[in-house]
Amino acid sequence: MPVTTSRREQILVEAARLFARHGFHGVSIDGIGAAVGVSGPALYRHFPSKEGLLAEMLVGISEHLLAGGQERAAETTDPVELLEALIAFHTDFALHQPELITVQDRDLANLPDAARRRVRGLQRAYVEVWVDALCRAGLAANEEAARVGAHAAFGLMNSTPRSAGHTRPDVAAPLLVAMVRAALHALV
Repeated sequence: MPVTTSRREQILVEAARLFARHGFHGVSIDGIGAAVGVSGPALYRHFPSKEGLLAEMLVGISEHLLAGGQERAAETTDPVELLEALIAFHTDFALHQPELITVQDRDLANLPDAARRRVRGLQRAYVEVWVDALCRAGLAANEEAARVGAHAAFGLMNSTPRSAGHTRPDVAAPLLVAMVRAALHALV
């Protein structure tokens, strides 16, 4: 059964692809419109501005990651199982949506202040899901070490736009998972 997406979702996907390739300032509303088969001004029916589109994109993915992390934390009390689930979840995201990682890295500063603060708050909360899991699994001496470990794991997984861009996800995923697992076990 084919997956249907709304025009709004199509716009977000194409905008992410274009922003990743050309940068936020290198893409026009008309260019985004052309990519989804509408006039540029028609995008204003869906988003208040190009900045508003970027805000929805980056806030949305940050909310998705936090919700996914919290969901996995709620599903298991075993911290080792939780870490495995978190690694698999984030690796899957990184391999299937690398353009969002690129946009996040490059264009976060282009967000309006309120949206940038919202993204940063969501990201901090997502990190804390990992910190808690690492501490409970005994893989970090303290929360500070766990936070460093979580960020290092994100660095590995979020390297996919550069490291795994020309590799099939089914080949890259087990390698990334093994590398993240090894890096996290090196904390102790």
